[in-house]
Amino acid sequence: MLKAYTRMLAQINSLRSQEEGATAVEYGLIVALIAGVMIVGVALFGTNLADMFNDLAACIQGAPGAAACTFN
Repeated sequence: MLKAYTRMLAQINSLRSQEEGATAVEYGLIVALIAGVMIVGVALFGTNLADMFNDLAACIQGAPGAAACTFN
């Protein structure tokens, strides 16, 4: 009985020391976090950036009116 208990305890301890899969999970979480931040950033600033670049393009093309060429 003691021999089976020590074998089971050794198996549990060996599972605890195996960390190869942990690094893959950590990298997956980092990638998911970066993707989430990028999605939120594009959702928040995407239309503002598009408007700014459209105003800049109109200014470069010489659109009439000085309002198109004022950037803050």
